[in-house]
Formats: sequence, structure tokens, C-alpha cells
Amino acid sequence: MTPYSLAFYLDVVTTGTVLGLRPTDSPDRVTEVLGPDFAENSFDDSSMWRDYGLAEFFWDRASAGLPWSGRHFTLQVHRLARRDRTLVNDALRARYGRFAPRLRFEKVRRLLERRGVPLLEIPEASANAPYYRSFWQPESKVAVSVIGACGEYSTPDRLRLGDVYSIHAPMAAAEVEWRRARVG
Repeated sequence: MTPYSLAFYLDVVTTGTVLGLRPTDSPDRVTEVLGPDFAENSFDDSSMWRDYGLAEFFWDRASAGLPWSGRHFTLQVHRLARRDRTLVNDALRARYGRFAPRLRFEKVRRLLERRGVPLLEIPEASANAPYYRSFWQPESKVAVSVIGACGEYSTPDRLRLGDVYSIHAPMAAAEVEWRRARVG
């Protein structure tokens, strides 16, 4: 179908999942699919995330005695520009093959539009605008962050204008409306 890692990104944006993993899946379920090779970070027994290189999954809970509740996942696409093969998890590589070091947003957008999966531009919530631009897929609730302008802090890892920086899910419609109201 689509060469290298493009099929992976199209699947994520279309479905809002990583290899079928939802943002709400438990740590055990994520480990079952992505494997035990991760770095784990936590704060005060109330939040935790696991870093698989390209993919990161986040959880929180009200207290140490309660189970973890899935919050979101982020694909740190910008890290691939380092050309470190260890950043792509074995499970992802087995399914999708080789991953390119950069992801061009317009190519992803064009392929998604052919599938009938639109990406809507939304205001950037951080002080980094206009260096980053954000796009949202309403059905899957996936957000895509793109390098929007070149500047000292906007081109980490040797990214270029129009490269995807990261992909995040979920982004609720309420957050999109909040962003629009902030700038409107």
C-alpha cells in the first residue's frame, strides 16, 4: 500500500489507536501489544507514562490503591529525525516495516483526504504559535502538530517546515472549541 511508515500514521489518525491500542487501555494491555521494552516515569503514584521511543502512553489515578486510567498517547515523530533505529518499537516495525526519519504533513493530509478522513486546522494552544500548527481529526479525536515556521525553538531534531512534530490522542471537541474561543 503506502511505503514505509506512512501506513502506520494513516492508521493512527484514522482510528485513534496504535496497533489497536486505545488511549484508555491499561498499562498491562499496552505492554501486551508493544512489549516490555519501555522507560517508565511516574509522579506521586498519581500519574505514569511509558516511553516506547516513538510512542508514549500516559495514565493517572486518584490514589495508589486504584487502577491506572488511560489518559492519552503521543507519537513523538520528531525523534525519528535522529535516525536512531531503536526508537521504533519491534511490534511497530514488524507490522509496518522501516520508518522514515521525517513525516511530511501535506503527504499525510492528501492521503487521508483520499480516504475521506479530513484534518481541520485548529489554533495552537501554546506560546509556540506560529512555530507550530495543529490539525484535528474529529471522528478519531487525533491531533497532529506540524512545524509551521522556522525559528530557534521550532526546528528540533533537524525538522523542516511542514514536517510533523507529533501526533496525540485523544483531543476532545471541547478542547478544540476552547482553543477557537481563545483566539476568536
